[in-house]
Amino acid sequence: MSAATDHPLTGSTLTLPGLPWPLLRCVAALADAPLTLIAERLRDAMLPYLGSSALVIFTEDCTGWPQKKVGEEDIISRVSIAELDTLRAALSDETPWFGEAEIGGKPRPVLALKHAESGALLVLTDPHPTGPGHNTGLDVVTYLWRIAARRIQEKVADAPPSYLLESRAASGERIRVTAELTDLHSTTLETLLAALRSASLDDAAARATVTDLTAKALVRLRTLSDRTMHLAEEPVATAFERLREDLRPLTRFSGVEVEFIKPPPNGRALPGEVAHAARAIVRGLALAMMEQPEVSRVRTQWDCDGENLLINVRDDGRGALTADAPSITRLDRRVQALKGQLRVDVMPGWGADVFVTLPLDPPARPAGDVAGWNLAARELEVLQHLVAGHRNRTIASTLGISENTVKFHVRNLFKKLDVGSRTEAIALAHSHGLR
Repeated sequence: MSAATDHPLTGSTLTLPGLPWPLLRCVAALADAPLTLIAERLRDAMLPYLGSSALVIFTEDCTGWPQKKVGEEDIISRVSIAELDTLRAALSDETPWFGEAEIGGKPRPVLALKHAESGALLVLTDPHPTGPGHNTGLDVVTYLWRIAARRIQEKVADAPPSYLLESRAASGERIRVTAELTDLHSTTLETLLAALRSASLDDAAARATVTDLTAKALVRLRTLSDRTMHLAEEPVATAFERLREDLRPLTRFSGVEVEFIKPPPNGRALPGEVAHAARAIVRGLALAMMEQPEVSRVRTQWDCDGENLLINVRDDGRGALTADAPSITRLDRRVQALKGQLRVDVMPGWGADVFVTLPLDPPARPAGDVAGWNLAARELEVLQHLVAGHRNRTIASTLGISENTVKFHVRNLFKKLDVGSRTEAIALAHSHGLR
């Protein structure tokens, strides 16, 4: 990554009271955007001020889709977590950074912004000012990015049922693809190493050089695989400590003591969407319990039996909490989204005891459950090729159609499946049993 350079958009100021109505409408659409459309709406909102060949968002908190992207296919299909991680690590604060960085496999001019609170990263490739009002462009872009970053942060923290279902499917698909690629490349490199170490090769210097390069490549490949797994899973002890941090303000200002019973440190790691949901559920239960009269203490405990995360939250109130209370009903919908169970035991005069069970593995789905998408025969063929990992050129050659026709079918698939990228389409197809 090269050093930052001056850019025509820097040095401007934004006067919020003068925002035009089109921008206000974009802000409203962005604030209400689902995660699958957040990149597209952010780019649309920025377009009157800043153009780009691609827009990429990278955030670790969103385990299902750490990348949200829109733009040129050659860029968004090739950009990697490793590239984004390297760029983000080089940014020290929220100051917009202009320079050259490797994105999508080659150096490109980029604008990069990091969100201080969540660590989320925004990357715009080939940025260029648009429209007559260049002076306020960068501040508007920064303002819109902060809204988008906060939207992602709140969406993940709230862990609504729709997010949990989509995130689980996407996480599983990413892990599967990464594992297959790791096995494939590891086998190739290990075979190459075996050949180079063979005594029949007499060029010792060549063998030593290539052996060293291949060994380093193997290490890097394993590191990337571990990085992907880290994004998709969270150690149970780490997830519980984050819960303590989330509830710290409640214990400070509510006057209610919250007791934490830690899970075993060697318990099975939690899928990211389960960890997010568990924290959101406990926060919701704690708030519901604290709203009751005469509650002075709330106790929460996590455990893991290898297949499920087991959550228990209890209070020392009068036992006024009920299973059909609106707050409990909303939490139960989140639990059901992950095929879990929630049970409320109430003893009048002795408090409420809530038990939640969240499965760590997604449930099996019947094969080929895609009838509800109303796909045309050709669209289904294209989707099957996407699931197989084929690029547009390969799909066009196999089906005897042009690449533009393939792109047309892919766009229609995105609309019918309500997804924003090939990765999301593949994840959703896998979650419906399409192989």
